[in-house]
Amino acid sequence: MFFKISKTYTMLKPFIRTLLILSFLLILTTGYAQRKYSNEFLAIGVGAQSHGMSGAMTAHTKDVYSTYWNPAGLTQIKSPFQVGVMHAEWFGSVSNYDYLGFAKALNNDNNAVVGLSLIRLAIDNIPYTLNLVEPDGTINYDNVTTFSAADYAFVMSYARDINLKGKTLSIGGNAKVIRRVIGQIGGSWGFGLDVGAQYKMKDWQFSFVGRDITSTFNAWSFSLTDQEKETFAITGNDIPESSLEVTTPTFILGGAYLTKFGANYTLISALDLNFTTDGQRNVLVSSKAFNIDPHVGFQLGFKEFLFLRGGVGNFQRASDDFDPDKEILTLQPNFGVGIKLGKVKVDYALTDIGDVSQVLVSHIFSISLDLNSRL
Repeated sequence: MFFKISKTYTMLKPFIRTLLILSFLLILTTGYAQRKYSNEFLAIGVGAQSHGMSGAMTAHTKDVYSTYWNPAGLTQIKSPFQVGVMHAEWFGSVSNYDYLGFAKALNNDNNAVVGLSLIRLAIDNIPYTLNLVEPDGTINYDNVTTFSAADYAFVMSYARDINLKGKTLSIGGNAKVIRRVIGQIGGSWGFGLDVGAQYKMKDWQFSFVGRDITSTFNAWSFSLTDQEKETFAITGNDIPESSLEVTTPTFILGGAYLTKFGANYTLISALDLNFTTDGQRNVLVSSKAFNIDPHVGFQLGFKEFLFLRGGVGNFQRASDDFDPDKEILTLQPNFGVGIKLGKVKVDYALTDIGDVSQVLVSHIFSISLDLNSRL
């Protein structure tokens, strides 16, 4: 019997090893104490408008999606209550990215607003093949189950206006709870704080955002059975251990300028500069102390009804395909459109996530809906 099991396992070892590596890749890459790229799913951004403008949003964001981009922008919502929903599918629908947000004014002047939002990034239906081989050495595909590797962020926001001699300053903050899970095997809990401000002066708007200002700590824990640990060891994989993961602060400086063409056309030109502090990254300005990642975006509006958007971001240095010794600068262009019909606004963005890779383009849709104060 032992010979049959060993022989069967030897034959299936490459197959099982491949599935295990794919299934538990997220565990092996996040289970240890790290800082770099920690909670990176919160760096993606929400709302099709922002993706169409390559993330240049913090200075002029003014809807429910401000809970992510800059909580201070919640005070620019005109309706008493607003709901926002976004959905995106990546890598041939393997990964799903979703957002649901609510914003509610606390008074009739809309100068104090609270928000509540949920972000989810997940890979679902990952094969769990540990029990593929029966004790007698036979293969039973009915024993293959599935699990999800999912990241969640629950965000509570508050924003308020402060009038300064005709100029408007808005301030806001987020308290966020992070939950990351890999099936029944492991997961983490984390907590973080964000702050934001918007300053409006005539046609100019400026912003400051501090994300994870006190650093965000994710406490990971794992509960593997003896059989799971044995399989990890046999297939040459490290056994994940409980640890603490740290997300260091990110600071964003933003600016936007509004240009009007007659009575019907408007143009928003926006720039965000993202300063990261988690070690050297492959961005436009890169160093071990800090990095600067610029995002440039434009939005052309017609009668506050139709919007055309474009942007450039994801500046990276890469080796030339024809001359490996030559370094070139790559970038990612994004495009988008939006339409507003009464209380409903629908946005769409086309992005390929990373211009230097071969991944498929992503189609991102989002909707915002204005509701009355009775809800």
